[in-house]
Amino acid sequence: MNQSDFLKVVLPFKDKVFRLAKRLLVSREEAEDATQELIFKLWRNKEKLSDYKNVEAFAMTMTKNYCYDRLKSKQASNLTLVHSNYKEKDTSLDKKVEHNDSVNLVHKLIEKLPEQQKMIIQLRDIEQYDFDEICKMVDMKPTAVRVALSRARKTIRQELIKKHNYGVS
Repeated sequence: MNQSDFLKVVLPFKDKVFRLAKRLLVSREEAEDATQELIFKLWRNKEKLSDYKNVEAFAMTMTKNYCYDRLKSKQASNLTLVHSNYKEKDTSLDKKVEHNDSVNLVHKLIEKLPEQQKMIIQLRDIEQYDFDEICKMVDMKPTAVRVALSRARKTIRQELIKKHNYGVS
């Protein structure tokens, strides 16, 4: 089995392996390590993979066993397992709800922008592309891209201020 055949077999379920490892180990870094370790073990035994009827099921079982072994090992006592739900201890529920509402409002405001501004703000502020890359993608000059981005941000800012100041005199 060559590298390309191996990738065709393993890549489709790589994300499932990661999600299982993340659920068992809680820590994102540990889950990434577990996924990498599993793929490495599969690669080492790539010639034997054809013996298994369902390689994905085999990989999931290997992942589960590896994760349980990691949790039982002495190294596990040194791990700081942090679940994503508990990162912010001091943030109150109402602040979280307010933050989520603001994020949702920004998404709605972006959807209301003209198509060109919507695309540029998506590429720049969400996808983090450079101006040069955006210019090539939308076939515009850098100045036009900056102006469109500035107008989009200004529109969003004004709508947010209007929303947050509603009823405050």
